[in-house]
Amino acid sequence: MKKTSEEFDNEIKKCRQVFSDKTKDYGTSWRILRLSSLTDQIFIKASRIRSIQEKGVNKVNEGIEPEFIAMINYSVMALIQIELGLDGEQNLDLDTALALYDKHITAAKDLMLNKNHDYGEAWRLMRVSSMVDIILMKINRIKQIEDNNGVTLISEGVEGGYNDIINYSIFSLIQLHTQKK
Repeated sequence: MKKTSEEFDNEIKKCRQVFSDKTKDYGTSWRILRLSSLTDQIFIKASRIRSIQEKGVNKVNEGIEPEFIAMINYSVMALIQIELGLDGEQNLDLDTALALYDKHITAAKDLMLNKNHDYGEAWRLMRVSSMVDIILMKINRIKQIEDNNGVTLISEGVEGGYNDIINYSIFSLIQLHTQKK
């Protein structure tokens, strides 16, 4: 479990740097996006990964690792949107944006560690392609909840889905980097 925690932190460090650099470039322009738009952005990234996995080749000179990073960062943006609401301050300064990023990543990591304890690191035996399929399933569930105006009978809300997307994306990045060694 200690190894997983360290691997998680190493992958998040890269994701956080991308988030920070893009915030420096664009500010928090993403604050204008509704949750459904962020969900669709995550869907686009996951769909591209699956397409590349199935075709075995990509024509855009960018691999799948940046897509996993994007899914993590879009999921964090969605969690921030849920927390702040669309009517909140649109222009967050870098320190505030990063503090919110860290808060939601910490919650996702805590969830991952608890689930990882219960499931005995079963994800290490999974294929990255299976994790992409699970991410796509989570996105479809989130879309259904959004289409139902957030109402569920028995299921967790969209927050759980976004956290699961973060964690499966991290697991995929860890698997990809383990395979390269």
